[in-house]
Formats: sequence, C-alpha cells, structure tokens
Amino acid sequence: MSEAAPGDPAAEAAARARAAVATSGLAYEITEHGRVRSLAEAAAARGVEPGGIVKTLVVRRAEDDYLFVLVPGDREISWPKLRAHLGVNRISMPDADTAREVTGYERGTITPFGSLRRLPVLADATITGRTVSVGAGAHGVAATVGADALVAVLDADVADVTDPVAG
Repeated sequence: MSEAAPGDPAAEAAARARAAVATSGLAYEITEHGRVRSLAEAAAARGVEPGGIVKTLVVRRAEDDYLFVLVPGDREISWPKLRAHLGVNRISMPDADTAREVTGYERGTITPFGSLRRLPVLADATITGRTVSVGAGAHGVAATVGADALVAVLDADVADVTDPVAG
C-alpha cells in the first residue's frame, strides 16, 4: 500500500492502522485483497478458516463510553452475555458516523489498531489459541497474527460473549 495521500481520510486511516500494527511488537503478516462478498471469500483470501476472521465491533456502554469487541467471523455478539459481562442493562452499537468519529475508521474497516480514541478491548474467548486475521484499517487489508499475542498487546479482557451464527 502506498503512502497516504494528504487529505484522503481513508488512506490516512489505513496508514495509521498499518503503522500501529507495525509498532505494536506483534509478529504479523499483512494481506491485501479485493472486495469480497462473503466470510468464506474473505477467509480464503486471507488464508485462515472463517472463524479466524476477527471482526472489530464498536459497542456503546453509555453516553460517550465505547469499547471494541473482537468477534470471530463465524460467531455473533450474544447481547445478554455481553450485558452480563459488562454489568450493564443496556448497550448498543453506535451509528456509522459516530463509530467513525470515535475510531477514525468507516464501518467494515474498524480495527483496534490506530483508533483515534484508545478504547478498552474485549475479545471473545473463542478467538484464543489460533492464528487470526484482523482488519487493518482499509477494505481488503488485514493483519494475520497469533490471537494470544493480539490479546496481550491490546490488553484485552477475554470472555464468552458470542454465540454461533444461526443458520
């Protein structure tokens, strides 16, 4: 990927994410691929199983209180489990504009690396013990890393907060 063009927010976001991964101390491999239409296509392009694709979701606990939740591609947030773990009665996902304001990334490119605001990270327990692919700030760009090292670098809390995708 080339240097970010001045004034190009998407390119600047991608460069910021890539720089954050590079300085994290993680052993990583960057994968770049075109747009994909499914989880299976993304997994094949990145050389991991579908469950090895890790989605970074922004969740709002309260007004101006957000966190990242790392969710395997073949799973979805269990809202009751997440609420119980966080000890709150209500949580939600912010709209796309708010997520971009908080992280600096548009939906589909959100990563815990290089976020405009440092947010706490909660990783679903099922990501551990394997190699995973996490977004790197742009569509079709990902960092393949060891999940346990990822959890350590991000100082992530690890808990059972997902269920298998239905269907």
